Amino acid sequence: MKQLNTQILIIGAGPSGMVAAGYLKKQGVDCLVVEKSIFPRFSIGESLLPKSMENFEESGLLEAIKAAGFQKKYGARFIKASKVGEFDFSEKYGEGWDWTWQVPRADFDLVLANEIQRKGVKIFFNAEVNNVDFCGKKSTTKILINSEEKIEINADFIIDASGNGRVLANQLELNTSPKITGNSSIFTHIKETDRPKGKEGELITFEVLDTKTWFWYFPFSNGNASLGFVSNHDWFKDFSNDNSVAFKRMLKKLKYYLGRFDDELFLFEPVKMPNISRNVKKIYGDGFALSGNSAEFLDPIFSSGVAFATESGLQAAKLAKLEVEGNNVDWEKDYTEYMQSGISVFSSYVKEWYTGNLQKLFFHEMPRTEIKEQICAVLAGYVWDKTNPFVKNHQRIIKNVARLIDQEEINF
Repeated sequence: MKQLNTQILIIGAGPSGMVAAGYLKKQGVDCLVVEKSIFPRFSIGESLLPKSMENFEESGLLEAIKAAGFQKKYGARFIKASKVGEFDFSEKYGEGWDWTWQVPRADFDLVLANEIQRKGVKIFFNAEVNNVDFCGKKSTTKILINSEEKIEINADFIIDASGNGRVLANQLELNTSPKITGNSSIFTHIKETDRPKGKEGELITFEVLDTKTWFWYFPFSNGNASLGFVSNHDWFKDFSNDNSVAFKRMLKKLKYYLGRFDDELFLFEPVKMPNISRNVKKIYGDGFALSGNSAEFLDPIFSSGVAFATESGLQAAKLAKLEVEGNNVDWEKDYTEYMQSGISVFSSYVKEWYTGNLQKLFFHEMPRTEIKEQICAVLAGYVWDKTNPFVKNHQRIIKNVARLIDQEEINF
């Protein structure tokens, strides 16, 4: 069996793993990547947040993404019946990027992987991780490439960015109940044959059918678009077990987008994902850290998935570099507590979206400028900025403002 040695092994070549690899390469740290799929491959999580731009820049990936010509994302629109809540990232509270991209992930992830390989990092594709053995903080990972070549990789540290593969979470029995429960999704892509010009063909839009149910429209620069529905499990029981038949019937439930996609062909059979949220008991241990969806996934309503993936990938890489260089690292404070401080903000927003409280703020007819700017900063991914009252006081401020709206005591 072939033996390889590396300082840091990265499992997974999605955005989290590629940000980690890019940072480590810039810092002169030896790393290897193993990826179970062959790229390009489909993945969900197609809407980025401006906060991620900082992570792509620090990891040396930003220019390659810019050159790919993806659809720029300047904000997002929420529609419920006749009400519209639109957020422009250039009008957010605080500093930071005011735009990002919406991307077909097959193309986007391939751009990242190609750039990492161009920089000299080896990626083993079609590589299945069969087992990871830890001896203290050091590890030996057995992989099978192309279903035939066996390799053992000895590493000083592992960053598990395996996403829904959840390699270490499954092997070490770290999975636990998610923070957000009860939701499923169904989605597909279409080739838009008659896309409207301007905003209607460029802006990410969420159409809200009811408090628990919503639809997404993500237009891409290649002329395709991503369509999807999210709701609680019971809502899906009213539709056919045939996903194509069910999706076409769901489209009939729309109001704003009613009829627009009726004649478009699905580029693939709609995919249904039950129980979309994920969580683990801990996100680090002796010799490893979990990043991205391999650690936690909340809900797609605010497109936080890639934002947390890139943030956790970068933070894990920074700490892993220090550790393999012989420094003492406080993983609890600098990784768990840091990541959870941001995740808890988005958790509050997701929970209050489904209670309806946040929707009251989004669809208020006369929004107060400073409040909307502060919420917009959260939607842009700046959930670690505690100068923002809607970050610092996230556990109660949405409820409080919603209550005041109900009492008509505030000109929101």
